[in-house]
Amino acid sequence: MSDVQRMKTLMVFDFDHTVVDDNSDTWVIRCLPNQTLPDSVKKSYRKGHWTEFMGRVMKYIGDQEVTPDRVRSVMETIPFTAGMMDLLTFISEHKSTIDCIVISDSNTIFIDWILHAAGVQGAVDQVFTNPAKFSELGYMEIHCHHTHNCTQCPVNLCKKEVLELHLSNQSDRGVEYERIFYVGDGGNDLCPTSCLRGQDVVMPRKGYTLAKLLDKLQGQEENTSLKAKVMAWDSGTEILEELKASMQS
Repeated sequence: MSDVQRMKTLMVFDFDHTVVDDNSDTWVIRCLPNQTLPDSVKKSYRKGHWTEFMGRVMKYIGDQEVTPDRVRSVMETIPFTAGMMDLLTFISEHKSTIDCIVISDSNTIFIDWILHAAGVQGAVDQVFTNPAKFSELGYMEIHCHHTHNCTQCPVNLCKKEVLELHLSNQSDRGVEYERIFYVGDGGNDLCPTSCLRGQDVVMPRKGYTLAKLLDKLQGQEENTSLKAKVMAWDSGTEILEELKASMQS
């Protein structure tokens, strides 16, 4: 196979407030009878330790005898961000030229349920997130994705390390990417943008933290960490238009 044929596009998505138009970790609270957490759980959160907090949330949900089926039925109602279904459908129809991964601070079960319910799981090649499973007693248990030494990121997930490892593994298999699109919204999406190249595109959601952080970064005279082009978006439709234009260029 020639190098030209091997060159593909890689789409990298965050999940919460990017693919879906809410936070899957807070959406799950809707499965409780009164749709609220007690203060003892709410106040147990420590900055940078969200995954441990979600473990306590899911333990409380289990204590209330909420069944896994009930949790699933609630999670499947989370809305997708405008235009994302069309974007993911397009990606699923062009798998020979587009690879697609999700790097998220949610968990494997929530993302799997949501993508399957919408019928768009075929668009996504791999999901890098916190592993989750249900215990024999019906309690959902969540573990950290990995450990890392990055001082900028939450203890359980450095998205830059995940992306770099994925690109390295793909390269070992003979897959190089002509262009990478990184689509996200949050503060933890800033770190991976520093490993993008000049031909790549970082796409922050307008009005969210990542867009503000990138604005600040671009305003600095000594900005050496960001090489990629920045294109902000409101809907998946804009991302799709940019992706199509890129494939034709």
